[in-house]
Amino acid sequence: MSTTLGSFIAGGIAACGAVTVTHSFETVKIRLQLQGELQAKQDAPKLYRGVLHGVRVIYQNEGMRGLLRGLSCAYIYQMTLNGCRLGFYDPIRTSLNSLALNRDLSHMQDTRVKQYQSLPINIFSGATSGILGAAAGSPFFLVKTRLQSYSPFLPVGTQHQYRNAWDGLSQIYRAEGIRGLYRGIYPAMVRTGFGSAVQLPTYFLAKRRLQSWFDMPDGAPLHLLSSTASGFVVCVFMHPPDTVMSRMYNQTGNLYSGAFDCLYRTVKTEGILAVYKGFFAHLARILPHTILTLSLAEQTNKLMRRFEESALGIPDKTKAKIA
Repeated sequence: MSTTLGSFIAGGIAACGAVTVTHSFETVKIRLQLQGELQAKQDAPKLYRGVLHGVRVIYQNEGMRGLLRGLSCAYIYQMTLNGCRLGFYDPIRTSLNSLALNRDLSHMQDTRVKQYQSLPINIFSGATSGILGAAAGSPFFLVKTRLQSYSPFLPVGTQHQYRNAWDGLSQIYRAEGIRGLYRGIYPAMVRTGFGSAVQLPTYFLAKRRLQSWFDMPDGAPLHLLSSTASGFVVCVFMHPPDTVMSRMYNQTGNLYSGAFDCLYRTVKTEGILAVYKGFFAHLARILPHTILTLSLAEQTNKLMRRFEESALGIPDKTKAKIA
């Protein structure tokens, strides 16, 4: 196992590779979520009618530049979020196992304690690591959302014109200060906490079940199937707070007084299914993103372990204990 810093870097690199492939679906998802904001269903315009229509319309009017708006900001956010989520998950889980289960596992060797799986602890560890990442990366997700929602041809929601990520950060800071940069941080933490609470535990649970039920060896097919199961569950749990977060991030002034006000007004005006606007665009993004992130993380972690051993002289503790 890599060190915590090594896992942070490996997880961030894996997530950047994934977001390069899936960013265009994220752009469509955000515009679908903002479309018809606080308008009755019969009055709301339908500029984007679904995932494929959204991709086609944006590409025709804005080209690849439109689909990839905010990608540089997405890289910084992914490094921060997934670096924390993948880097801190195992240390938190292992520490909690040692603290909370020490009496029950006192007869076990250290390696067996490390391998012990407790679903509540796994969920808590996933949520905690995700919340830490969401809090750290919130300003970058704020600017990314506003960059992606902007369209000179088919605008939806409030429009913010920034030249790039740093221009967006500086404009927000000058107008609203630090508080403005962390607008929407609470729904972001809830959203990512929900997603992280189920993503890694579901991935590792699916991985163990596939290995035990079908005797699948550790490799690409196992990683692919485990990631697919994890991605679907993540999307179902994460999408409602994701919709609230997108609207909170994109607002100008105080359209919503808070996350619950946003949720209440959205459901009251647009109906309960409004919180699942853009779900299929989200699914089209989250499935390949989860598959690529977790599968790439397996490989980047292996490369990081080799680098730490050969270049830095840091021994693999897992190997040392097994030996």
